[in-house]
Amino acid sequence: MPAPLNKDTYFVAVKAMVRRGDELLITHDVFGQWDLPGGRLRPEDFETPLDEVLARKMREELGDEFRYALGDPRIFFRHERAEQGLDDRQVRIFAVGYEAEYVDGTIALGPHHDRYLWVDASSFPAGDYFEGGWLAGVREYQQLIRKDIENRA
Repeated sequence: MPAPLNKDTYFVAVKAMVRRGDELLITHDVFGQWDLPGGRLRPEDFETPLDEVLARKMREELGDEFRYALGDPRIFFRHERAEQGLDDRQVRIFAVGYEAEYVDGTIALGPHHDRYLWVDASSFPAGDYFEGGWLAGVREYQQLIRKDIENRA
């Protein structure tokens, strides 16, 4: 008889690294954590294309007037945290991080966020804002940006 499979369970999320020129948009949630726009898939999102899931999350978090051009996935995050809605149970999140470019419109934060910042994408001190897997992914993205800049020079 084959040995039982030892599999892990993850929530799945989609995130956007929204750029406005050299700046990156980061948001702060009402639980006290800095974040990137986007979020987890709902059960009804199972067959929904990921770009459509992300579009819904962007409307919920940044408002109907915020416009962006979605690029390709650039970063994959693995993050572990205590989940507020699950009695602080540790959960793992796998997230696909898409690059996006700000087009126009104003930001109208949804009820789960209380502020946002535009930071220098390649050089802001990510460790002052993020932790765990989010921090690792943002730092990886910063490295990609610096490589892109070097390749253009």
